[in-house]
Amino acid sequence: MGISALTPPKAEDIVETLLEFPDNRLLIDLCGEFDRNLAQIEHQMGVHILRRGNRLAVIGDRGARDQTTAVLRGLYARLEAGRGLAAGDIDGAIRLGRPMPDVMRDGEQIEMFHGGGVELRTRKKPIEPRTEAQKAYVANLFAHELGFGIGPAGTGKTYLAVAVGVTLFISGAVEKIILSRPAVEAGERLGFLPGDMREKIDPYMQPLYDALNDFLPQKQVQKLLEEKRIEIAPLAFMRGRTLSNAFVVLDEAQNATTMQMKMFLTRLGEGSRMVITGDRTQVDLPRGTASGLQDAERILKGVKGVTFNYFTSRDVVRHPLVGRIIEAYEADEAQS
Repeated sequence: MGISALTPPKAEDIVETLLEFPDNRLLIDLCGEFDRNLAQIEHQMGVHILRRGNRLAVIGDRGARDQTTAVLRGLYARLEAGRGLAAGDIDGAIRLGRPMPDVMRDGEQIEMFHGGGVELRTRKKPIEPRTEAQKAYVANLFAHELGFGIGPAGTGKTYLAVAVGVTLFISGAVEKIILSRPAVEAGERLGFLPGDMREKIDPYMQPLYDALNDFLPQKQVQKLLEEKRIEIAPLAFMRGRTLSNAFVVLDEAQNATTMQMKMFLTRLGEGSRMVITGDRTQVDLPRGTASGLQDAERILKGVKGVTFNYFTSRDVVRHPLVGRIIEAYEADEAQS
C-alpha cells in the first residue's frame, strides 16, 4: 500500500525533514532490530529514512514526507505510553492517516490516544483498529444497538465485534456474550461426526473460540462458558429466546436464510447490542435460496438505530497476499 505519487516527484520537492527523539532506548525500539521497522515504513510510504544519532531524517516529496513524520511521531508516542510495537501496529499507523472523528463513547471502554487512534481494552491485550473502515466500524458498534459488518475475509469484522463484546462485558455494560453462526456446512455431516451435539458443532464454531481466547485467559473463557455467561451456539438454537443484557454476534450471516435472519434479529432484548457480520461473496446456501444477509441489508437500510459498515480488500489485515487474492477474484468476477 504505497503512498508515493504515481508520477515521479520534481527534484525540488525531494527535501528532508529532521526529527529528534530524546529517549534513545525508545528510538531503538522505534527503529526495530536491524532497522526493520524503518524499512517497513520506507517501503510503504515511498520515502528514505536515515538515522543520525537520536535523529531520523525523512527524505522524499512533501506529501509522503509529512505523512511519514506523523507516523513516526505517533509510533514514538505509543512507545512512550508503554505500548509495544509490532509489524501490524506499524501497518495500522500507516493506514490510519487522518484523525479519528468524534464518536459516541460508552464510558471508559474505548480509549482515544495520540494520533487519533482508538483502543479496546481486553484482559489479555489492547486491540486497535488498523484501517479507517475498522475505526468507523468500532465507533458504530459502541454508538448503535444493531450493527452490520459486511466485507471479505480477513478484514476483522468478527474479530473486532468480539473484542467490543469482551470490552463491554468486562466493564459491566452487558451481562453475557452470545456468539452464533449458521451451521450450514455442518448440517449435512453432524450425524456422521462422533460425540454429543456440542462436540459435533465445536469444530465449526472454532473461529469464535479463537477470538475469545485472544482476549481472555483460557481458564476464564472455560469458566464463563460453564456459567453460561458466554454462549457459542448454532443459529438454530436461538429460536424462541429473548436475548437481554447481552452482546450478541451472528457470524457468517450470509449463510442464514431470510427467515432465520428475521428470527435472529427479533431476539434482541432490553439492554442488548447485536452485530451481524458476513461476506456476500461466500454464500454456501443451496442454489435458489436467498441470503438473509442480502435481504436484511435491503430491508433495514435507513432504519433508525441500525448501522452498516462495509469493508474491501484494502481493509484486509491478514497476510498482504490475502488482499491481492481477493482483488484478483473480484477482477475475474467483473469480467465474467
